[in-house]
Amino acid sequence: MSGDRPTLVIVGAGPRGTGLLERIAANVPALYAGSELDVHLVDPYPPGGGRIWRQAQSPLLWMNSHAEDVTMFTDETVTMQGPVREGPTLHEWAGVGGRLFADRQRQGAYLSWVYEQTVAALPPGIRVHHHPRLAVRVDGPREGRQRVWLAGRAEPLTADIVVLTLGHLDAELDDEQRALASYARTHGLVHLPPDFTADSDLSPLKAGEPVLVRGFGLAFVDLMVLLTEGRGGRYEGDTYVPSGREPVLYVGSRRGVPYHSKIGYDWTGERPPLPRFFGPAEVDVLLARPEGFDFRRDVWPSVEKELGFAHYHRLFTAHPERTTVAWRDFEEKYAVADAASLPALVSAAVPDPADRLDLRALDRPLDGVRHASHDDLQNGLRRYIEADLDRRHDPAHSPDLAVFLGLLSVYGQLVRLGDIGPRWHGFFSHLASGPPGPRLRQMLALSRAGVLKFLGADMTVTAEGGVFRASSGTVPGAFVEARALVEARLPHPTVERTRDRLLRELYADGAAATAEGLLAVDPADGRVLDRSGRPHPRRFALGPHTDARGSGAFTRPRTGGPAFRQNDAAARAALTVLRGPSTTP
Repeated sequence: MSGDRPTLVIVGAGPRGTGLLERIAANVPALYAGSELDVHLVDPYPPGGGRIWRQAQSPLLWMNSHAEDVTMFTDETVTMQGPVREGPTLHEWAGVGGRLFADRQRQGAYLSWVYEQTVAALPPGIRVHHHPRLAVRVDGPREGRQRVWLAGRAEPLTADIVVLTLGHLDAELDDEQRALASYARTHGLVHLPPDFTADSDLSPLKAGEPVLVRGFGLAFVDLMVLLTEGRGGRYEGDTYVPSGREPVLYVGSRRGVPYHSKIGYDWTGERPPLPRFFGPAEVDVLLARPEGFDFRRDVWPSVEKELGFAHYHRLFTAHPERTTVAWRDFEEKYAVADAASLPALVSAAVPDPADRLDLRALDRPLDGVRHASHDDLQNGLRRYIEADLDRRHDPAHSPDLAVFLGLLSVYGQLVRLGDIGPRWHGFFSHLASGPPGPRLRQMLALSRAGVLKFLGADMTVTAEGGVFRASSGTVPGAFVEARALVEARLPHPTVERTRDRLLRELYADGAAATAEGLLAVDPADGRVLDRSGRPHPRRFALGPHTDARGSGAFTRPRTGGPAFRQNDAAARAALTVLRGPSTTP
């Protein structure tokens, strides 16, 4: 590397690092034309897919989005300063059906192609270098060049700008997990802590033996697939034919149910005009409050009003026969209704309770539900999943899709508030980021085959009597014992407990601050904030390890993509620093 060439180091070459590079390429003509630049990508995994979306993983694992809903390219709906550079969605690039849930290998190939196209679009003076190593430390004077130290390399990379696009973080075990791991070692049990399921060693989970699984989200779906089809089982229609190598999975969680199915039909007709009750003006008010804000008290009422507006707008405009008043009359009263008067307004205008929006029931469907035995619970959960599949694939319930659009709108606004805690992200994932319908049908088949058994809500796990023991509030007094426990969820991405040495040292040195455990960044352009709240002039961070994380791994076309906006702002800020004060764009 030439010591006098401007240099940008991007730590993390997955989708976010690739997206940043794409924005660099898009903004170079206006901000950096004719100048030289070295770009160093640091990641032990291949550029494009990175660790999570690498092509070297099981072909049984799917994307969790329709192929038509995955893009790495901007469009005119993105509010940003840089130019739009359009490109194909996954389904257009791969030549597959838009409603297909593509496997992750194919997504990895798409991301690799995006990376290659982005590099090819850069002018000759900009060179890209990939270092298949871990970055372990960043140091350097605040106003001078930074040094990025790599594992197994004696000399650091010298950088004018460093951008951390690290993605999801591994984490050290918390107190509960350490205690469970210690108990497992002492008693010869199997304990698999929170991890990326595709990276977990599942070989200790033996055929025919019970396995307690805590977590009913997407990590569980991957686990379910790898321990069934991944061990030679197969589906014949709605029937699962075991291979005999499967363990018996006993799954529970806080909610006790899987995430809601992906919606299986397309939008038609008029869209709800969003945002309506939670938009930029409301966020400006919250940000201006000197005393700060509380999410449940100050934010959630507006979120609830926004989602209700989306739901009822669709119901009244697409299914007016199921309402008793005109939309304009309802909308006028809805706008001024408070929490106390809203139920009466909705009851009078929407006769069928199934047409009313009940966010609490959607979020916690087993609250207050009790079963006399685990056998009764299996039948009850199968009915619940079947009903969810029926509803989410029936356009007669299209207000559900309107709520999904409302959730995307809300998420786009919440990004400006920084991270607002795990409850919102869990709520969003449960309603909007559930598994494909076919996965839930597989779940039903596995349940009927006796390979999968449901434990219920508010699952608790104890270690006693030389085994793990699980119980839930849904079947009072009953419990299941097993010699294996799997925590089917991602590690909570806290900077304090991350295994990433680079972040841990930045935090320990006071050069990085946290918000709700995540790396604190300037929401304007992603600059890393120190503990005094000062943005670093040469260090940026983007992605789920920051408090400006977005709503998912990828952006749906024509939804305004907050991640695109963040990438563009960071790219433009970085190029402005790199070109120096004497150069005008």
